[in-house]
Amino acid sequence: MCIGIPGQIVALDETQPGTAWVDVCGVRRSVNIMLVAGDSQACLALIGHWVLVHVGFAMSRLDEEEALETLQLLQQMGEVESDVGAFLGQRG
Repeated sequence: MCIGIPGQIVALDETQPGTAWVDVCGVRRSVNIMLVAGDSQACLALIGHWVLVHVGFAMSRLDEEEALETLQLLQQMGEVESDVGAFLGQRG
């Protein structure tokens, strides 16, 4: 299954330019943010914002309401779809 999942940018990764730490369902992941921010100043401005993450890349920006609604729907799907539940780290 190929899905993107909302995550909130919590910090820039100081060791790798163009990457940030993104909180995805309580787990921090290193994500490349250069598709949504063109330079270091734009990267810094993204802290606290929501992005759609797919295979280690932030693909687009989301507003908080859309991000939370999507997470809720994914969590509901995880209750019936084992692969979505595994992706979200839910126990089956």
